[in-house]
Formats: sequence, structure tokens, C-alpha cells
Amino acid sequence: MNFMAIASIYRFEMARFFRTITQSLVSPVLSTSLYFVVFGAAIGSRIDEVEGVSYGAFIVPGLIMLTVMTQATSNASFGIYFPKFIGTIYELLSAPISFIEVVIGYVGAAATKALFIGLVILATSFFFVDIQIAHPIAMISFLVLTCVSFALLGFIIGIWAGNFEQLQLIPLLVITPLVFLGGSFYSISMLPTVWQNITLFNPVVYLISGFRWAFFDTADVPVAISLFAIGLFTAMCLGVIWWIFKTGWRIRQ
Repeated sequence: MNFMAIASIYRFEMARFFRTITQSLVSPVLSTSLYFVVFGAAIGSRIDEVEGVSYGAFIVPGLIMLTVMTQATSNASFGIYFPKFIGTIYELLSAPISFIEVVIGYVGAAATKALFIGLVILATSFFFVDIQIAHPIAMISFLVLTCVSFALLGFIIGIWAGNFEQLQLIPLLVITPLVFLGGSFYSISMLPTVWQNITLFNPVVYLISGFRWAFFDTADVPVAISLFAIGLFTAMCLGVIWWIFKTGWRIRQ
């Protein structure tokens, strides 16, 4: 394992994050604060509790997941797409490093950025609501797994994308709607039975449910199923990335 190569890619990507700290960090925090004002204050004043939790606190896990998923995906997709765009991807491919080391460097940096932003948003939420984390270790574990899995998805999107518009296509038109419809601002038990069954086909439901359980010890689906879902999603992304580097799809073409 070429740890020097991994560290070089990782440091380069993290340096880019800190060069654009306003866009990378301040913007998500401000957006999340607006969600707290609109949903927590305006709507929360009309909803006392959801499953025994105040509505303002109930939406915190969903808000963190919304930001973490989109940030991990966007950072990883841009990180690998930019070398393709300027042509330096060929220098990377000709270097004495394996695809595993390339993936670890880019995905690790994107996951770190998303994790950092998620923790900052969690800290920000304490200024708006009173939160008690029932299972802090499980909460961090779910957060890390989500960051890594969606960074892997972003890496795939970056390889697939043919232009900058396509980089934002999946996060904006797929991931964000799935999060909003995945119980981020409500419990799926509040839905009619038919819609509850339909919602269970949304994979994001299992991630948000498991993450919310870590906070409030309550979940829409069993925690074991949530862990299985995120593990399966991660394995599928790894399989796709292995196939991409094996065939050279969208890399050498």
C-alpha cells in the first residue's frame, strides 16, 4: 500500500476545501440555520412532539443527513472529475499507484469534509434546540458510514459525468428529493399505510431512521435493517468502482 500517494491526494483535496472555506462550510451552515428557523420555529410551533421528541429536535438528524449526503457526493464527484477535465487524470493513472489507493485518497478526503460539516451542523443545532444523543458511538458510526458510502457514490458520478452540469444532476434531482421524501422532517408512521409501504422503497429512509435512532432511541425501521442497507449500498458502490477501473470506462475513453 502506497501511503505516501494516498496522503498526497488526501492533502491536495483537503487544501482545496480550506481554500474555499466560505462555500464549503459557511454556506451549508447558513442553509441549515434557515431550515431551523422555518421548520423548527414556524412549523414546530404548530407541532408539539413527534414520537415523544420535540419537533425542532426531531428534524436535526434529517438536516444533518441532507447536508452530509449532498456534500459527500458533490465533493467526491468534483474531486475526481476535475483531473479528467484538465487532463491530469492520465498522470494519475500512469503513476505507480493502484486504483484502491486513488479511491482511498479521493473518497477519504470527501468523506472527511462531509463529516466535518456534519459535526459543525450538529454543534450549530444546539443553539436552536435541546438535543440529547442516546447512542453517541452509534451516531458517529452512522455518520461516518454515510459519509463514506455517499463519497463512493460521488466518485462514481465524477467518473460518469461529461460536464459540470452533470456533476450536480444526481445530487439535486435524485439525492435531495429522496432525503426530503425519506422521513427527514417527519416520521413515516404519520403517513397513510399505502404511502408508508411506498416510502420503504426509498433507500434513504433506512439511513435517516438508523441515524435518528442513535439520537432518540426511536426508529421507523429496525436498526439492523438500516445497517444492512448502508452496508449493501457501500458494497454496491465499491463493486461499481472496481468495474470502472478494470474496464477503464469513462477514464481511458
